[in-house]
Amino acid sequence: MQNFKYPKAEKLKKKDEITLLFEKGKWKNSGNLRIIILKNHPDLATENVKLGVSVSKRYFKKAVHRNRIKRLLRECYRLNKELFKECFGEKTVAMLFWVSPELPEKFQDVEVQFIKLCQSQKKN
Repeated sequence: MQNFKYPKAEKLKKKDEITLLFEKGKWKNSGNLRIIILKNHPDLATENVKLGVSVSKRYFKKAVHRNRIKRLLRECYRLNKELFKECFGEKTVAMLFWVSPELPEKFQDVEVQFIKLCQSQKKN
């Protein structure tokens, strides 16, 4: 049975980890999604994947819209966690961004882009 949880241990919260991610991480794009990834770095003492989600205030002025997109992105990760780990690795720190001014209408739209992002990484 798959583990569909998104526990606190998998949430990217520490300022040091986020700073390191922006300094040393690599960017990938796919449609309206953008991700910054840092794999197996010696300064990171993580046993599992850590994921953060961010949506720009520039594109979405209302917090309601930003929060909705963040919920959709976290849900995509939660449901496709195995694919994410398979493509990006077990000891990865990553942050997802929504880089489009258009609000996604359905969860399936976001999920398709998330899967494309993971599969594009798998090919590299």
